[in-house]
Amino acid sequence: MAVMPVLSQIPVNSPVTHIKIFGYVGGRIDDCIEHRVKAQDVDHLVEPFRHREEKSRWQSEFWGKWIQGAIASYRYNKDPELYQIIKNAAEALMKTQTPDGYIGNYAPDAQLKQWDVWGRKYTILGLVAWYDLSGDKNALTSACRVADHLMTQVGPGKVNIVSTGNYVGMPSSSILEPVMYLYNRTKEDRYLDYAKYIVEQWETPEGPQLISKAIAGVPVANRFPHPKTWFSRENGQKAYEMMSCYEGLLELYKVTGNPLYLSVVEKTVGHIIQEEINVAGSGSAFECWYSGRARQTIPTYHTMETCVTFTWMQLCNRLLEMTGNSLYADYMESAIYNALMASLKADASQIAKYSPLEGCRHEGEEQCGMHINCCNANGPRAFAMIPQFAYQVKDDCIRVNFYGQSEADITLPGKKAVRLKQVTDYPVTDEITLEVAPAKESLFTIALRIPAWSSLATTVQVNGESVEGVLQGAYLPVTRKWKAGDRITVRLDLRARLVEMNQAQAIVRGPLVLARDSRFNDGFIDETAVVVSKDGYVELTPVEAPEFAWMTFTAPLILGTDLEGSSAARPVHFCDFASAGNTWDKSQRYRVWLPRTLNVMHAPYKPY
Repeated sequence: MAVMPVLSQIPVNSPVTHIKIFGYVGGRIDDCIEHRVKAQDVDHLVEPFRHREEKSRWQSEFWGKWIQGAIASYRYNKDPELYQIIKNAAEALMKTQTPDGYIGNYAPDAQLKQWDVWGRKYTILGLVAWYDLSGDKNALTSACRVADHLMTQVGPGKVNIVSTGNYVGMPSSSILEPVMYLYNRTKEDRYLDYAKYIVEQWETPEGPQLISKAIAGVPVANRFPHPKTWFSRENGQKAYEMMSCYEGLLELYKVTGNPLYLSVVEKTVGHIIQEEINVAGSGSAFECWYSGRARQTIPTYHTMETCVTFTWMQLCNRLLEMTGNSLYADYMESAIYNALMASLKADASQIAKYSPLEGCRHEGEEQCGMHINCCNANGPRAFAMIPQFAYQVKDDCIRVNFYGQSEADITLPGKKAVRLKQVTDYPVTDEITLEVAPAKESLFTIALRIPAWSSLATTVQVNGESVEGVLQGAYLPVTRKWKAGDRITVRLDLRARLVEMNQAQAIVRGPLVLARDSRFNDGFIDETAVVVSKDGYVELTPVEAPEFAWMTFTAPLILGTDLEGSSAARPVHFCDFASAGNTWDKSQRYRVWLPRTLNVMHAPYKPY
C-alpha cells in the first residue's frame, strides 16, 4: 500500500484537526461511509471514460460525485483502506485522458451536447479534491488540461457556454466553480478570465439571467415559462443546477470581492427559503423548484431529490462560513435531521432519490446503465459535510453549529490548542453540556448557535452561572479565559410546535419533524384529525421506541369525522421523520401532514 500523507485538515487547512460525531447521527455517517461509499464498484464508474461512445447520457458525473464524497469521508475517519480505494480511482481516471486533455464519456461528434460539460465539471472537481488530499501534482495538471481543452471549444469567438447542454445553460455554466478552484491553486489569469466570461454569458438572451432575475426578485420557480418538455433546455427552474451556478458565483466573489455577487446569492437563497423549503428542510419536485413551500401539504410526485438536499446544504454552509449568519445553520440542521437522514435506508445500502412527506420511500432508478443514480453518488457528500459544518472557526472564535454527542480538536491562531466535547443525547432531550479543555488557559470566544425555533426560555450557563444576552436565531458569543474543566450548559426549548397550513397539520419538535407510521398499528394514518394544542404547542409523551424508530412519542389527536360516539382525544404514535418508512417496504406507509377535519361551526365540537 502506498504511503499516505499525514492529514490534519477538515476540509483543507481547517483549524479543526480532529472531529468525531457519535450517537444517532454519527452512526448514520459511519454507516453511509461503510455501506455506500466503500461498497461502490469504482472501476465501473471509470469504464465509460475509456470508451467515449456516449451521445446523451450523464455517466461521467458519477465518478466525480463519488470521489468527492469519498475524500470528504476520508478526511473525517482517516480509514487507510478508503484512502487506497480513492487513490486507485483517481489514477484509473487520469489514465483515460486523451492527448488533447479531454476526460469524458462523449463521442467526439457529440461533445458539448447534453451533459458533456457538466461531466467535465465533476471530473475537475474530483481531480482537484484528490490533489488537495494527496498533493499529487499530476492530478492538478490533469484537471488543468481538462479545463484548457474546454477553453479551446467554448469561449469568446467559439461556442457560447450557455448554448451547450440543457436547462438554459445552467449545468454547463456551473463549471464556474471548479474553474475558480483551478485559479486559486495555479493563479493563472486565464482561469479567472474564463470565470468572468461564464458569468457574463448568464445575462445573454439564451442564458439563465441568474443575476438580473435575482435582482428583480423573480421567484426561482417562475424565472422562465413552464416548459413544454420538462427535462429539456427550456426548463429554467432546475433546482440542483441553479444552486450549483450560485455556488460558483460565491467562489468568484471570494476572489473579486464584488458585492453584487454575494447579494445576488443571498437574494436567491432568501427566495428559496420563502418559496420552496418545506417542513423537512428541503424542496423540489421532479428535481425542480415549483413554489413548493405553499404546496407541501399536497401529495406530490417525486419531492425532495437528495441531490437538491445536498446542494441546498452546501449552499447554506458556504453562506454561513462567509457571513456568520446563524440562520443558515438552522436550515442546515433542519435538512440534516429530516430530509438527509430520511434518505438513507435503514441498512445504509441505498440513498433514496426522493423522500416524500407521505407515502413510502424506495430505491431510485438505475441511470445510464451504471447501476447507480445521481443521488446514490451525491448523498454521501451531504453526510460527510456534517463534520465540516459542526464547528467552524473565525479568527479567535469557535462557532458551535451542530449540537450532538461529539468531540473535536481545534487549533486557534497562536497555536492555541482546544478540545471540545459535547455530552448530550440532543435532540432526544434538551440539554447540551460542552466540556472545554484548552491545552493551557487561553482567551478566546465560543459562539453558541441559538436556533430561531428555540423560545426565550432557552438558557445558557458557564460553570453554573447564567449567561445573559440569549437571542433566538443568533450566535451567543461567550468570551473569557477558558481553562480545562470549564463547562457550558445549553438548554433549548424542545416543546413540540403545531404547524398548520392548507387545512393540514404537522408537528415539529426542535429541529425534527414528526410523522405517523403504519407500523405503529394505531389507526388509519390518512384519517382526518385535529391535533390538540395549546398556544401553538402540542403535549407529547415520550414512549419506548420500537426497533425501527430513533424517537417515538404519542400526541393527543381527535380522529375522524364521525364524533357521535366519542370526541375525546386519544394518544396516537409519531416518530421522527427519518425513521418513518426507513425499510422502504411498500406495504408500510407514513405521513407528515395530517388532514385537519373541517368543522364548519368554527368552534370545538360538542355532542348534542
